[in-house]
Amino acid sequence: MAKTYNNLFEKIYDFEALYNGYLKARKGKRDRREVQLFELDLEGNLIQLQNELMWGMYKTGDYRRFIINEPKERLVAALPFRDRVVQHALVAVIEPLWESRFIHDSYACRPGRGTHKGADRAQQMLQAVKRKHGQVIVLKADVSKYFYSIDHCIIKKLVRRRVACKKTLQLIDNIIDSAAEGGELNPVGLPIGNLTSQLFANVYLNELDEYVKHTLREKYFIRYMDDICVIHHNKEHLQRVRKDIEAFLWNELRLRTNAKTQVFPLGDKYGRALDFLGYRIWTTHRKLRKSSISRICKKLRSFQRKYAAGKVTMQKVRESIKSWVAHASHANTYRLRKKLLWSFAFTKSATNERNGNA
Repeated sequence: MAKTYNNLFEKIYDFEALYNGYLKARKGKRDRREVQLFELDLEGNLIQLQNELMWGMYKTGDYRRFIINEPKERLVAALPFRDRVVQHALVAVIEPLWESRFIHDSYACRPGRGTHKGADRAQQMLQAVKRKHGQVIVLKADVSKYFYSIDHCIIKKLVRRRVACKKTLQLIDNIIDSAAEGGELNPVGLPIGNLTSQLFANVYLNELDEYVKHTLREKYFIRYMDDICVIHHNKEHLQRVRKDIEAFLWNELRLRTNAKTQVFPLGDKYGRALDFLGYRIWTTHRKLRKSSISRICKKLRSFQRKYAAGKVTMQKVRESIKSWVAHASHANTYRLRKKLLWSFAFTKSATNERNGNA
């Protein structure tokens, strides 16, 4: 039986822990009004949070819901800044309880992991199977509406396998229940915008990771949140693995795969690639998704208009381009990057030149 941990709550409401949570929550957001308002009385706001936690008075705030369209349309629920401070303090204490138990090839929202290392590892797996067997077959699975389908009863049960501290569990339950859907009898769903949702989503699908690695004994298995790949040389074998995975997901976690889930042979240079983590991956090279190229072109055209009108600074433009180049440089994109960066010129309109806008 896995070890459980007690006496965690004091570490969460410790003033230094809350201060560190504030530093993490404000990262990249210091220009936002809610952050600036919190900072006007930083010590007082942190002490207020500390007192609410200590005396059991803290309740998760109201969510602000909005739609984002990149890379696909999703409903995001954002909490007030003070709640994000608490979640950072909480995750700093409880994340290490699971981190050492996660499988090596789980790459989402984990220290030292991420999309680039995940793509590298997936390509290494493809190459290993190709060298040994001469052909590569891939099972690519996606969980249908993953965050919206996480069962509250199941995730609470999984959390209790590691956490025994009652007050910490009360805080966790409060966060999990704060945006429930499906009614009181069958609450489901975690808000995509919550920091804790990322951790709990990994805890949830770690059950599948353990099943695939230790029961099915699949050597080449990799997961990035709800994107799952199993790599093998035999198509019939992966068809059986697919059935086993889908049965486990439903029976144990009340999840289903979506219509994009399939088993297919990896092509050569011009054949079918593994579409994973923003890249099209072959054994010999990788390229960007066409949708990624389309998005950066659209964004650069938008920046051109905004810069000409004085609505965005060149620093902001450079930051965005630098971020995309960092992503693109992990694929075979030298010519593409050169072509795109030379294709978009940034000039200010005559009006803004006269007004001296940057």
